[in-house]
Amino acid sequence: MTIDTLGGLTNSDQCSTLVLKIGSALLVNADGDPRRAWLDGLVSEIAEMRARGQNVIVVSSGAIALGAARLKMPKGGRASLSDAQASASVGQIALARLWSDVLEGHDIPAAQMLVTLDDLEERKRYLNASSTLSRLREAGVVAVVNENDSVATEEIRFGDNDRLAARIGQAAGADAVLLLSDVDGLYDRDPDEAEAKLIATVEGVSPEIIAMATVESSSGMGSGGMLAKLQAARIAERAGITLAIINGTQDRPIAAAIKADRGTLFLPQRSDTARKAWLGGRLAPEGVLTVDGGCVEALGNGASLLAAGLTEVEGEFERGALVSIHGSKGERLGQGLVEYSADECRAILGLREGDQAAKLGYTPRAAVVHRDHMVHL
Repeated sequence: MTIDTLGGLTNSDQCSTLVLKIGSALLVNADGDPRRAWLDGLVSEIAEMRARGQNVIVVSSGAIALGAARLKMPKGGRASLSDAQASASVGQIALARLWSDVLEGHDIPAAQMLVTLDDLEERKRYLNASSTLSRLREAGVVAVVNENDSVATEEIRFGDNDRLAARIGQAAGADAVLLLSDVDGLYDRDPDEAEAKLIATVEGVSPEIIAMATVESSSGMGSGGMLAKLQAARIAERAGITLAIINGTQDRPIAAAIKADRGTLFLPQRSDTARKAWLGGRLAPEGVLTVDGGCVEALGNGASLLAAGLTEVEGEFERGALVSIHGSKGERLGQGLVEYSADECRAILGLREGDQAAKLGYTPRAAVVHRDHMVHL
């Protein structure tokens, strides 16, 4: 059953599993102290959803902010990568304790789950995460997930918990992802402008929708922004998951948004298989394959990517790596698992099957990227 209203997020018939993402600025005040009264109200809403039979998974920011306050780090712990890692190491303990305490007040057991980008990019580890989330659900536990910022570097991190929430939604088989923000949702322009209009429903995150976003996080405390939320919506919509953005600054914010019917709902656009949803949600391609117009048309008709259509190869990668597929104008068409290394791709670039063996020294494979290992974006 499709969730097409905000009220559907708390309807157990429409939404069996909900991923709820909370940003740093909502959870922690400017002095680095937890906003305990606000959190108590939110957790009472979580308890009510669970009483209705819903499974709730929390994706919570706040470790860096909490740790930086304890260590008295400059710029909220974000002056350098090492400051952020140290702050996260201290703050993760405080964050886990905070969630455990408030959930325990409603007789709800909590679990901490720290992940890195690699944990959800590599298929086996992704399935392990999925299995853990499933078992926690069976045990009646609320999983509190956060990026493991104490070990993540700039090259191997999500960088925001919005996209992490969408990926956790995939791994958990969630029906919806709810992002609590400091604005009501997506506006058609800067929300501070008088003419700005809130967009209630989005059917597909198009380039026009992306153009409405601003990159900055208004609080200065988090690392996301509206662009990150739209990227999360793209991940969700391909996996058959509804994503919503509401204003989280009010007391009992979910009930307040539903009562006012105010927020932005991103409707699913397709429901890929589990493997293709995972492929489409991966965020770190190791290279780029550029193809000609004929190949673009063939890919649009469901064909595999063949060497004859390759015009350019960027990056260094091995067979089995994730690569991004671009058209001649740089437009991103899709991504998939490549059947050759970067050097082999360059060797057979533009060649038809009959001419590839001489370059490779062995019988060529059926495709450079097979359609079964490719997802269109």
